[in-house]
Order: sequence, then C-alpha cells, then structure tokens
Amino acid sequence: MSVAQIKNKERVIKELTLFIRKVFSEPEICTIAKDIARKHLKSPNANVLIADELSSLTNVKIPAEHSEADELFLDLLKEIVRDETALY
Repeated sequence: MSVAQIKNKERVIKELTLFIRKVFSEPEICTIAKDIARKHLKSPNANVLIADELSSLTNVKIPAEHSEADELFLDLLKEIVRDETALY
C-alpha cells in the first residue's frame, strides 16, 4: 500500500470518527438520518437527496462533493434501512 493510500485511509477514519462523535453527542441524528434514508431510498440519486436533507436538518454537513467517508456513511445508512425493511 502506498503512502498516499495510507494517508487517505487515515483521513477517512478521522472523518468517520468525527461523525460518530456527533452522533453520540446528539443521538437524535440517528433517528432523523434513518427517516430521511427511508424517504429517499428508492430514488435514483438517493445519496444526494439524503445528504442534502440531512445537512439541512442536523449539524451533520455533507458537502456536495462527497468524500469517501461520506459515501461510506450514506451506503451504511441505506443498508441499515434496507435491513430494517427486510425483517418485516
């Protein structure tokens, strides 16, 4: 693995850690995020819609240009919502 790849992975981990801190300090973000994901899950541009609405309703700010950490979070959020619906 190159130095650039290692630095990128470190940056992604740091960004995800900051997000997790926000969620622990404001647990209602989880509920809001899942509600937003449910609403936009089947949209062709779900990541953009979820990111925009989440950014407007919470202190989680996802920029228009999604980083690797942003994409990981959005994909995980959609997976969690899909898993919920699969249980029923």
